[in-house]
Amino acid sequence: IMLLTDPEIESSLLISSDEGATYQKYRLNFYILSLLFHPEQEDWILAYSHDQKLYSSVEFGRRWQLVHEKVAPNRFYWSKMGLDKEPGLIHLETSISEGQALYVTCKLQNCTDANKGKPFPGYIDPNSLVVQDEYVFVQVSTAGRPVYYVSAKRDVFTPMKLPKYTLPKELHVISTDENRVVAAVQEWNQNETYNLYVSDTSGVYYTLALENVVSSMGLEGNVMVDLYEVAGIKGMFLANKKTDNQVKTYITYNRGRDWRLLQAPSRDLRGNSIHCVLPYCSLHLHLHVSANPYTSGNIASRESAPGIIVASGSIGSELTTSNVSAFITSDAGNTWRQIFDEEYAVLYLDQGGALVAIRHTPLPIRHLWLSFDEGRQWNKYSFSNTPLFVDGVLGEPGEETLIMTIFGHFSHRSEWQLVKIDFRSIFNRRCTEADYQTWHLHNQGEPCLMGVKRIYRKLKPTSRCVMGKTYSVAMTSAPCDCTEADFECDYGYERRTDGKCSPAFWFHPSSMSRSCTTGMTFLNSTGYRKVVSNNCTAGVIAEYTARRQHCPVQAPKGLHLVTSEGRLTATLGANVTFLVFLEEGDGARTSITVDFGDGHALTYSNVSSIEDGIKHVYRSVGIYRVTATGENSLGSETATLFLHVTCQLEHIHLSAPFVAVRNKEVNLTTVLHPSQVGTVTYIWWIGNNTEPVITLEGSVACTFPREGINTVTVQVSAGNAILQDRKTIAVHEYFRSHLLAFSSNLDEHNPDVAEWRQDVSRVIRNALIQVRLALPAAVCFHSNQPRSCAFCLQLSDLLLNALNQNLVQFTLRPGVQVTVYAAHLSAAPLVDTSENHSGSAMLMLLSVVVAGLAVFVIYKFKRKIPGLNVYAQMQNDKEPEVMSPANPSEATPCSPQDLVPSLEILDTELNSRPIGE
Repeated sequence: IMLLTDPEIESSLLISSDEGATYQKYRLNFYILSLLFHPEQEDWILAYSHDQKLYSSVEFGRRWQLVHEKVAPNRFYWSKMGLDKEPGLIHLETSISEGQALYVTCKLQNCTDANKGKPFPGYIDPNSLVVQDEYVFVQVSTAGRPVYYVSAKRDVFTPMKLPKYTLPKELHVISTDENRVVAAVQEWNQNETYNLYVSDTSGVYYTLALENVVSSMGLEGNVMVDLYEVAGIKGMFLANKKTDNQVKTYITYNRGRDWRLLQAPSRDLRGNSIHCVLPYCSLHLHLHVSANPYTSGNIASRESAPGIIVASGSIGSELTTSNVSAFITSDAGNTWRQIFDEEYAVLYLDQGGALVAIRHTPLPIRHLWLSFDEGRQWNKYSFSNTPLFVDGVLGEPGEETLIMTIFGHFSHRSEWQLVKIDFRSIFNRRCTEADYQTWHLHNQGEPCLMGVKRIYRKLKPTSRCVMGKTYSVAMTSAPCDCTEADFECDYGYERRTDGKCSPAFWFHPSSMSRSCTTGMTFLNSTGYRKVVSNNCTAGVIAEYTARRQHCPVQAPKGLHLVTSEGRLTATLGANVTFLVFLEEGDGARTSITVDFGDGHALTYSNVSSIEDGIKHVYRSVGIYRVTATGENSLGSETATLFLHVTCQLEHIHLSAPFVAVRNKEVNLTTVLHPSQVGTVTYIWWIGNNTEPVITLEGSVACTFPREGINTVTVQVSAGNAILQDRKTIAVHEYFRSHLLAFSSNLDEHNPDVAEWRQDVSRVIRNALIQVRLALPAAVCFHSNQPRSCAFCLQLSDLLLNALNQNLVQFTLRPGVQVTVYAAHLSAAPLVDTSENHSGSAMLMLLSVVVAGLAVFVIYKFKRKIPGLNVYAQMQNDKEPEVMSPANPSEATPCSPQDLVPSLEILDTELNSRPIGE
């Protein structure tokens, strides 16, 4: 016995080896969300944790080992004996990214990369892996449309072939027993209903079995399709179909080949006649099976009790949720009896030899009903002295059990109460052979179902004895001659009103399988295929069975070229695997030539020689036209694929001027590293614009209509990467810039880092200001004059004169003196847009602003001297600070002595600012 502790208190397992007499605690370092026990090895367990990790134990939970991380919930499966190579193999789905997953297999105790298997080549859609019996299913979405793949008996994956114009939104695997798949498909025009499709033994080719089966949403958000597979009788299903907005229950005995309505009981509980005439009135059943093992669903059947079905439903023209009663059939749905006029939960005891019923009600109860004759007579028993709110009913493991447990609570505030009931005392003897009878399975008198006559051994209704574990159904069967009813329409064929199967309008019966080789033979369909698991013999079997014919010589047709992962992008330097498929033609005699688009091409003698794919490595970024050409003596076929080869974008740099003139065009350029990364999209956010500018080029021109500080942001999208850079630009009505140069020894000591340039820029700025203080002349103008740049020009000439006289110098390190001089004069901002910058050139670019600082010492800062306007332009990421004049209307000449104190204050302020302001 294994118990899990409350994870909010602690994470532990309590394990008992003596039927619960004693328990030993084992602490865990993870929180268990679900457990999956091995179907044969009782000590092997898989545990799924809250953080998407899968653990395994081969010691019944006493020791655990991490198997894999990022495992999809409920997408892990044990191997199946006879199909998988070893019993300790695990099938699981691992998450790669938000929209991608992988299907991998690995060993129970050794799930390393070297031991992992990858049965499906490429990524799959998240939460799509289903491993059920001998089939494995995955889903891959291409261009927004899902493609479903199936592998039978662990063979290669093949796309599932639904009828051509079936456009599925969802597909759910309902059943995979008897070497056949039953799938519920919600098509593009359906919202709450599904169509049922049945496959051949390969699970690849599907035909329609029943349309518009209703569905509902489970408590956990899972889809529940109203299709019920009856236990104990192969090929028997019940389904609720919506017809003209009415839900009706249908039954089939041959796996969906034929369906009919249920005949309602002829009398009710009180013996009154029920007038219900087909097809206007019939019996309709609720087919929901409870996912909770402690509560009963609306319908129940057992392998050990073939033919007995208990269900809740209603009688009338359609299924309703009101006036629901309980019904039972003892002859596999041919006749039904009403057993209760309310809903009841029914439990099978002694392999169906006894039935226990408990009323479905929110009220407290203390009675149950027991029947020994397949529900014809019911005896009332009390199981509790105090009425109990019943939460669930649980039978002991094994269908032969005579013990059941009822659990609930006496009041809404009380704890759970468990009532264990042992029915063995009711039976006073074991069954003998005289207590059994034979029962012939039939469908309204027709004894041949699924090609055989089946006879079952079951308990007589009058016998009251214990069958025990040794009881067996002991079915005997005899084959029947084949009739048209034993065959369904083959893939591509549809049943017409006359019952015949004829080709659908989209299907060409002459189309050959791509595996058909000249000189070989193939099975040419007659439009029919025998229902899977149908065992009929002789009769019309030769007329409806596919005929073997010689493969005709054909030109290649339907050539497909894809990558193994189904993607149109690849990483530079990585292996790209191309897959080539040929739908029609002689594959063994058709040569395949693949041109990779980069000057390389390969030719193969036939299609079968490249079943594992063609690998190629691209050495340059770009978009390549990849072509595959199939050719034989009768013709050729070509398929084309455009592959985008990219590399990871690591860094971007936005090159923009520090200063711009209002309404004058400015160039913005983005530099990428590495420079070639494939297809790139640039998104520009300029100033206060609410909408971005999107370009495929790395440069764009723009203008700024107003003065002030503007921010420019560029985002570069390349592949899955998006990088961003931002710059600020100061916009003015007018400014002058000077390009500075340095003595050649600066390059020798240039470490080429941004902080180094900032430090040198600060030193040059201070040096320029000190030189300006030593100049004897001062320039001023009256504020009542029109704004002009006469002052700027004069000050600019003075600064250039100082630079030309080598008055601006600084010490780089002891013994290394650097001289700054004027290299060029321009009336527009200078921006270096080249990709590579030497240390000297970058410093010249930074010094544009430094020169601007010196030029606008008087232009932007107003002194507190009447009639004098003094300005200084700070760095472009600092808003201008303005000092208003004391009396702007006065016009008093200024003197050098008046100017010096203001500049000294400015020098002190500049020196006190941190680098970067």
